[in-house]
Amino acid sequence: MDPIIISIVGVGGLFIGLVVGKLIFTKNTKQKTEEAEKQAQKIISNAQTVAETLKKEKLLEAKEKFVQLKADHDKDILQRNQKIIDAESRVKQKEQSIHQKVEQLDKQAKENDSIKANLNRQIDVVNQKRTELEKHQEEHIRRLEKIATLSAEEAKQQLIESLRREAQTQALAVQQEIIDDAKQKANKEARKIVIQTIQRTATEQAIENAITVFNLESDEIKGQIIGREGRNIRAIEAATGVDLIVDDTPEAILLSCFDPLRREVARLSLQRLVTDGRIHPARIEEVVEKTRRQLEDQIIEIGERTVIELGIHGLHKDLIRIVGKMRFRSSYGQNLLMHSREVANLCGIMAAELGLNPKLAKRAGLLHDIGKVPDEETELSHALLGMKLAEKYGENPAVCNAIGAHHNEVEMQYIISPIIQACDSISGARPGARREIMQQYLQRIKELENLAVGYQGVEKAYAIQAGRELRVIVEADKVSDGDSDKLSFEIAQKIQTEMTYPGQVKVTVIREKRAVNVAR
Repeated sequence: MDPIIISIVGVGGLFIGLVVGKLIFTKNTKQKTEEAEKQAQKIISNAQTVAETLKKEKLLEAKEKFVQLKADHDKDILQRNQKIIDAESRVKQKEQSIHQKVEQLDKQAKENDSIKANLNRQIDVVNQKRTELEKHQEEHIRRLEKIATLSAEEAKQQLIESLRREAQTQALAVQQEIIDDAKQKANKEARKIVIQTIQRTATEQAIENAITVFNLESDEIKGQIIGREGRNIRAIEAATGVDLIVDDTPEAILLSCFDPLRREVARLSLQRLVTDGRIHPARIEEVVEKTRRQLEDQIIEIGERTVIELGIHGLHKDLIRIVGKMRFRSSYGQNLLMHSREVANLCGIMAAELGLNPKLAKRAGLLHDIGKVPDEETELSHALLGMKLAEKYGENPAVCNAIGAHHNEVEMQYIISPIIQACDSISGARPGARREIMQQYLQRIKELENLAVGYQGVEKAYAIQAGRELRVIVEADKVSDGDSDKLSFEIAQKIQTEMTYPGQVKVTVIREKRAVNVAR
């Protein structure tokens, strides 16, 4: 067959198939649509039935709730009405009682008016009688004056004067008895308190010496300390102001100086030098300077530990430093810090026995001798200087007054002031606590050093060998070699004319020129 005819026949068959298929699909779709419409109508009818049922149920519930609410409302209205009725009845009762009280008050007012009228009449009668009595009394006084030839005022003055004299005589007698009895009891009670205080703080006393023993591991180290031609020992003495005594005493060197602080610097410096093994003049000066700085830290630590142990709080840091410096000072041979601690404890106990503030008394007892360790020498006594220091650092006025008055240099204004004075005397009066000769010796040594320091160009002055030698270190750029000889002679002459001393005093002036440069 022709291909064209075949194609036409194929397309026609395909078209016929499509038409037949569409007719069949349309028929099925129509049947399904009818079934769906029937189901929808059935669902709608069921829903309407359920809705009608629910509507009826909700209407019934609403009616029941309305009835219940109406019943509750009616009940509430009845209760309120009953309360209003009760309140009205109470108000009526109160009104009746008020009316009754008003009537009673009116009756009482009428009765009071009548009583008042009666009282007024009685007062008038009394006034009349008083007037008559005064007239009779005046007449009686005139008659007495004629008989006694004295006026009433003069008689009264004589009577008062006689009674006053008699009362004064009796009062003086009673006053004297009371004073005598009070003195007797006060003396007895004061002795009791002082004795109990001393017994409760009884401690052993030790005299401060002017010599410290430095122990060595072997005698070979003595040679290193002395150095070639004695240069090391001279450097140590010049740097510390302490006299080193190297003798035949085995494994020991004596450090002699009146100032405990210098001896401590020398001891610690020697200890470091011996431990390090490098002992020469430059190293000695470096170690001594470092030791001085570290000793300053140790002084502050000693002061802090002291105030903590005594329970004293809020002390200024500069006062704490001064308290630490007391560890390296002595008073008449008695260690100043130990003396101040003992006085503080005595003051606290005595103040507690007398019912005063023990903390304030203990604070004043610890600080009472701070004027003995000043940073700069002044002309003031230690009590007045201590008072000024305490005022400067904001201490309590009672503490300041106690410090200044413990040697009667200012007037005692607070009750703790005599307590500080008494406890200071107790601590110093213990057997073996102080040594008068030692204090005189220390004073003489200090005056010897101060005499030399007063000259121009003098950098440091140290009294060594128990005051038999005075070493004066001068500044090389201010004092020449010729001036050194002259200065030595002048100091010796001044010592000879102004001071009293046993034996002789050797004056040595040391002048050393140093040129120091640093290579970088």
